[in-house]
Amino acid sequence: MQIKKLPKNEFPKALLEIPQPPKDLWIVGEMPSANLIYLCVVGSRKFTSYGREACEKIISGLKGYPIVIVSGLAMGIDAIAHKKALSIGLKVLVFPGSGLSTEAMYPKTNAKLAEEIIQNGGCLISEFEPNFKATLWGFGKRNRLMAGISKAVLIIEAEERSGTLITARLTTEYNRDLLVVPGSIFSPNSKGVNKLLHQGAMPVTSSEDVLEALGFKLEKDEEKQAKLFADLLPEEKLVVKILREPCPRDDLIRALKMPTPIANSLLSVMEIKGLIKEEMGEIKLA
Repeated sequence: MQIKKLPKNEFPKALLEIPQPPKDLWIVGEMPSANLIYLCVVGSRKFTSYGREACEKIISGLKGYPIVIVSGLAMGIDAIAHKKALSIGLKVLVFPGSGLSTEAMYPKTNAKLAEEIIQNGGCLISEFEPNFKATLWGFGKRNRLMAGISKAVLIIEAEERSGTLITARLTTEYNRDLLVVPGSIFSPNSKGVNKLLHQGAMPVTSSEDVLEALGFKLEKDEEKQAKLFADLLPEEKLVVKILREPCPRDDLIRALKMPTPIANSLLSVMEIKGLIKEEMGEIKLA
């Protein structure tokens, strides 16, 4: 990995506006365009299956938007966020808690992930000298850059005493939006995030919540539905015509006047497309 020192005139503008801006920055890879919107995603290293699912589902819904996912390469939610972002084609920017040399990089277990990020047009940035080894105080210092470069910070799972809460505090101090996925009242991993919600953080339960917080104008449900129904096949149009009122599957198949296996296959495809749904024994338009 080729490490280069960024000239001051190439520093991300947002990092020059925070208290105690970095004096030096080293980079491996390519800095994503300044026109993209930066979203920091952080959370517990000891994540639960709920935390993983929430992280992957929310980031999946950001596909196709001009968003960069920022995180710290740590085990847990950070790494999950990076991997999911790469899988859907989003750029990734990483602030490790160490220098960028192969010898110093922390954690070693995510070295392959770091290479994938660079190969996919992302980058690793650090204000530490390339051979600086990770220290406890270095992580707190690094967190200010993650919060500072981002338009918003999304937190998924954090214990009551967690380094993630340092990032949360810096987020509010820097006047960035603090987004939090609510957690179970029975999970120790949720004590930190639920406390943040109590203090006024914005609850997030979907990708749409994140996109709205980032300033994207979302289509209304009617507009989405109009697009879905714009290019229907003739047999799909017939289903829609019949379903002006919800009806049981057997009644719908009879009305379609086609062989049952073909009708069931058609209805399954339409359900996958989000055109119809089956609830309480009846099929209706989605």
